[in-house]
Amino acid sequence: MGVLIVAGTVTLVVLLVQRAGAPARGGAVAAVTLGEPAGSRIGGIAMSERALAIWVTRPEGGERVIMVDPGSGRRMGEIRLTD
Repeated sequence: MGVLIVAGTVTLVVLLVQRAGAPARGGAVAAVTLGEPAGSRIGGIAMSERALAIWVTRPEGGERVIMVDPGSGRRMGEIRLTD
């Protein structure tokens, strides 16, 4: 019984590692440079079929949502929440 538990655990770990290293289905997101000032942090990320929304909090207190094209990594627009 103990051998079956160990074998099952090893199989599960191997499958997880293989799937984590596999390329994403539907294409990968291009590298994105946000160009925000030092000390900025990502507060959240959401994705739809057409855009990647990145919520950024800035060190001076301003917050914004940056819209990015997931295919090209091009910045599509920005919504400023506070200044």
